[in-house]
Amino acid sequence: MMKSFTCCTQVILVICILQLFACKSDKQKDKHSNVDTIAIRRSIASAPVLTPQESIKKMQLEDGFEVKLVAAEPLVNSPVALKFDERGRIWVCEMTNYMPDTIGTGEEKPTGKIVILEDSNRDGVMDTRKIFMDGLILPRALCLVENGILIAEPPNLWYVEINNDKPGKKILVDPKYAAGGNPEHQANGLFRALDNWIYSANCTSRYRKKGTKWLIERTHSRGQWGISQDNDGRLFYNNNSQNLLGDYFSPGFGATNTNQKNIAGYEDKIIADNRVYPSRPTPGVNRGYQEGVLDDSLKLVNFTAASGPVMYRGDLFGKDYQLNAFVGEPSANLIKRNIIEEKGSRVQGKQAYEGKEFLSSADERFRPVTLYNGPDGALYVVDMYRGIIQHKTYLTEYLKGEIKSRQLTKPLSYGRIYKIVPKGKQALASANMPTNPDSLVKLLQHPNGWIRDQAQQMIVEKKMTQLAPALKRNVKQVNNPVFVTHSLWTLEGLGALQAEDIVPLLSQTNWKLQVQALSVLPSVINKSSYKQYLPLINQLADKNDTLTAPYLAFVTQIIKPIDSVASNNILLKIVKQHPNNAYVSDAVVSTIKGKEEVFAKQVRSIIADTTFAINKKLYTVVNDIKNPGSRNLPALKREFPKGMAIFTSVCQTCHGADGNGIKSLAPPLHKSDWVTGDKNKLISIVLYGLTGPVKVSGKVYKAPEINGEMPGIGNNKDYSDEDIAQLLSLIRRSWSNSADRVKAADVGVIRQKYAGRQKAFTPEELSK
Repeated sequence: MMKSFTCCTQVILVICILQLFACKSDKQKDKHSNVDTIAIRRSIASAPVLTPQESIKKMQLEDGFEVKLVAAEPLVNSPVALKFDERGRIWVCEMTNYMPDTIGTGEEKPTGKIVILEDSNRDGVMDTRKIFMDGLILPRALCLVENGILIAEPPNLWYVEINNDKPGKKILVDPKYAAGGNPEHQANGLFRALDNWIYSANCTSRYRKKGTKWLIERTHSRGQWGISQDNDGRLFYNNNSQNLLGDYFSPGFGATNTNQKNIAGYEDKIIADNRVYPSRPTPGVNRGYQEGVLDDSLKLVNFTAASGPVMYRGDLFGKDYQLNAFVGEPSANLIKRNIIEEKGSRVQGKQAYEGKEFLSSADERFRPVTLYNGPDGALYVVDMYRGIIQHKTYLTEYLKGEIKSRQLTKPLSYGRIYKIVPKGKQALASANMPTNPDSLVKLLQHPNGWIRDQAQQMIVEKKMTQLAPALKRNVKQVNNPVFVTHSLWTLEGLGALQAEDIVPLLSQTNWKLQVQALSVLPSVINKSSYKQYLPLINQLADKNDTLTAPYLAFVTQIIKPIDSVASNNILLKIVKQHPNNAYVSDAVVSTIKGKEEVFAKQVRSIIADTTFAINKKLYTVVNDIKNPGSRNLPALKREFPKGMAIFTSVCQTCHGADGNGIKSLAPPLHKSDWVTGDKNKLISIVLYGLTGPVKVSGKVYKAPEINGEMPGIGNNKDYSDEDIAQLLSLIRRSWSNSADRVKAADVGVIRQKYAGRQKAFTPEELSK
């Protein structure tokens, strides 16, 4: 009884302290506002665990739609990802032991599972649970492939054969799939795209099973959590502060030149507006104490945990919702709807509403971490349903207080899967795909994108080569681009694609069919066939079309090993026509690895203006090659082992392994005066964070080009002063940086000087 009383007293004390903190700040903030933030905090003083039915009642949803429960605890626990199989069953990845408390006690225990949920009576609600695999440590993604399943269990990517719903032979596909980083920044998604390759968020590798072997190729790094595609096979994703990012071009192109840091048209900003509109106060966000993070009503202003986007490709919502991008924001308990528009080869969009969301919940434990298209045309929502979603790596003392005040640590054994459907429309109770080959080939034109994708996958994986004649006939139905596109890539997956299938598409007036044909060329071009395509590629280049020009540049990468002269001539022709087009210029640079300086001289002989995009792009890459830095990685790793461990798990996911920064995330550490200059400023930034625009090497970086704030790690009890000193010494001596070491005592001095500080520094503060 006394113990219970003490706990209650502690909780009340924390609430009072937070209220005083809010009151103090509100005296300043409420000069122009009559909002009573104390009353607001009282209204959300508790965050009770609700039943699924009670939680649904707390949701505000767009008119004309309803939320239906698909599965809940005890059938499912801590779900983070799912996949439907051809029988309509749901395979769920359960990250059971994620953040058991605010310091992550026992997070490394092997409690994660892959489970199979089934709707045995076909009423639309899962009613049976079968554990396929357990004993996993923080599993995060899965993908069904042939007679097995890919499972991401950091740092490994496993392929496990399926024998009567039980695990068989276990094969290590990639021991570095999710190496480094922390659970917020490790590879995930495992999304099978239109081109038959499997892509991931936060990963620079793509995967494909060929016989008994796994092919692994380099690709672009994409986003942070979750990945989706449109009907043309372009990929879309985001990071925690960006509504939606994506590719303008096919995913298989543009990642071949490792000397090239960024390439226009990949990881581009699709939605500029990052505003969110919660229906409840949301002070429980990691930096809720900072000005501008919450509004006067204590509601989140902009995305801070954007995740799990999906391009809606179902047939249930109606044409106005086709290819809308839905994005989860679990820290604000909402799902956003964005409307996407194509502007030539570029994809741009806007939020569907101002001042409200597609779905918002007043239940603080509702955590929509990932969204999916379903076989029935519904929009599926994976709700992790728990209090803590921020990992300990970045968890601030402020958020720890919020978690404690509303007792958000427990329970940990909950989780829900919902689906959103239009009212009055009957969705399929279950989706059993046919096994008959003729039926499958017809489904490649089904209005539901999930059905089309699944039909393509089944034809390819079951090696239904007898369908090749029918698929070749489909490719000729150019008035049905979706049918053509899926049939084309199904032929590619079967290894049955031939020049006679591609050549007519290269002559089509529909540029989308042209680029699909160009995108599939790498699968068929060889020494004996390339001459069939070369005249057509040259003819397309002569048309001076800005829509196909980047693709023509990309394709020369395949021609170059066979005929380097022809490849070079095509590139020069394209450059001459589009010298100031950034997309064309970057596409060109992506294909000339090892020849950058020679090609730059050729270009300067025909385009003298150094302000044109092509010359600027070439100058940048040539300069980077000439100044690679003097990073001695093995020696630095031996000298600063703890520093290297922190850099790998925390820093490089945003700043890059090469220290040159990552587009849309963070500026460079390489040649940064913030890194090599005053060590006390650097210590302050790493301990407490940095917010706002920052100038590095003469260039100003600001949101949305980068994340607007770097979180500090000073509140993380796992990192001692010595650990942080090693990290700072490491980055001050990496690449071409050369500065003196930082000592543990230096870190201790700064920590003591700013004891109790919550908010991140601004560059202006540090400059003083």
